[in-house]
Amino acid sequence: MITTDICIIGAGPVGLFAVFEAGLLKMRCHLIDALPQVGGQLSEIYPQKPIYDIPGYPEVKAQELVDNLMEQIKPFKPTFTLGERVDQLNKQGDGSYTVTTSDKTQIHAQVIIIAGGLGCFEPRKPVIEKLENFEGKGVTYMVKNPELFRDKRVVLAGGGDSALDWTIYLANVAERVTLVHRNETFRGAPDTAAKVFDMANNGKIDLILSANLKELGGNGHLDTVILTDKSKAEIKIGTDYLIPLFGLSPKLGPIADWGLTIDKNAIEVDTRDYSTGVDRIFAIGDINTYPGKLKLILCGFHEAAIMMHSAFKFVYPDQKLSFKYTTVNGVNAF
Repeated sequence: MITTDICIIGAGPVGLFAVFEAGLLKMRCHLIDALPQVGGQLSEIYPQKPIYDIPGYPEVKAQELVDNLMEQIKPFKPTFTLGERVDQLNKQGDGSYTVTTSDKTQIHAQVIIIAGGLGCFEPRKPVIEKLENFEGKGVTYMVKNPELFRDKRVVLAGGGDSALDWTIYLANVAERVTLVHRNETFRGAPDTAAKVFDMANNGKIDLILSANLKELGGNGHLDTVILTDKSKAEIKIGTDYLIPLFGLSPKLGPIADWGLTIDKNAIEVDTRDYSTGVDRIFAIGDINTYPGKLKLILCGFHEAAIMMHSAFKFVYPDQKLSFKYTTVNGVNAF
């Protein structure tokens, strides 16, 4: 079991900044996120999108902001469980909590902070009969370990940045990569799309446009993907893996069953410290709601700073919190 002071559910920008605020108060953090990398929506959906309302940055790209936040929290040595969803929360006799993930990882913490953005992102799945029969047996919705696809035949489906980026990356890992997209053009970055077209023209990948996934085949493990093109003709591809990358759909997930007060898929909080009404559980960022709420990253940063001062009393119940500016105290690592 992983033991920490604070368990942060959600490793987006607000969750990452919460680590910094906790570190200033000598509290250790472990972060859990269902996505295979930190950064939340910023890294998964629009890494190259410019953001204009972060103080001190007239313009900063989403992934650059995530990278800077990771650099900022490095002195406090946070630990991470990525690519796993929080499934259970159990309160212990001393008031602390044990969190269990979808892969049965367990984390013991004095305080729980929900910084899950819009909730737990779940993959948008293609409408294919018996799709679930091949999940974990050749069908996967994210690339957690690229080495899994070493020397394998891989079919990716999608037209966004994730599909393009993983096609380029896996072309150097897999035996053969096929990218399938239902349109003639891509939604992803034009430079990346141009690189994919060049790779297809040079025979490094197979590119099939204006086609849709229709059917899967295999005996115990995926071995065939059947497509239909715009003339309704079938295209049969032999493969070891199918990776549909059709984006992510936010859902509150198991958090909805934790006894929290929910309003339209958001958690109601007390603005004095962003507590949820359930002992030792706080919510910050886009996942919370209160009168006058603005869903801005900078507002989540503010909430993280305020909230940590209340979390302190649960981690160090016998100590008095003495607030000091970083300009006076600096940033002292553990």
